[in-house]
Amino acid sequence: MIGFQPPFGGFSVKFFTDYTHVLLIAIAAISGFLLLWPVLRRGSGISAADATLLINRQNAVIVDVRNAAEFAGGHLPQAKHFDIAELQAKAPQINKNKKTPLVLVCQTGQRAQKAQAILTAAGYLDVHVLLGGLNAWQQAGMPVVKDGAAT
Repeated sequence: MIGFQPPFGGFSVKFFTDYTHVLLIAIAAISGFLLLWPVLRRGSGISAADATLLINRQNAVIVDVRNAAEFAGGHLPQAKHFDIAELQAKAPQINKNKKTPLVLVCQTGQRAQKAQAILTAAGYLDVHVLLGGLNAWQQAGMPVVKDGAAT
């Protein structure tokens, strides 16, 4: 082919074959990912201490997704009970303002992660899972309510 010129005068091919350029691109991609990591991880979970701060400073709503018997055996103070089996149907009843932070609690954190997906899909914008669930809350020495009395 006479008169054919590669796009950009062959610049793109030369740029990507030079190992120093590839190394710089890799460094830029890795640093970009590391900067985004806290944002990507934000909805994954919070510690008992962070949950306390969220409850006290932003009036977060505590949602316990365990079954009724587990809830009766002890729960966080002021927790609302919504069994995970009924959560999708009852999601609109949790809170009128979907911008209000929610702290989801179960026994170990597993069911709360499933609940997080349900409530995020229902339009709640600030949904957190208590890492380690009620077990971690108790290990941190935080209060638990049983039969209306704090322990």
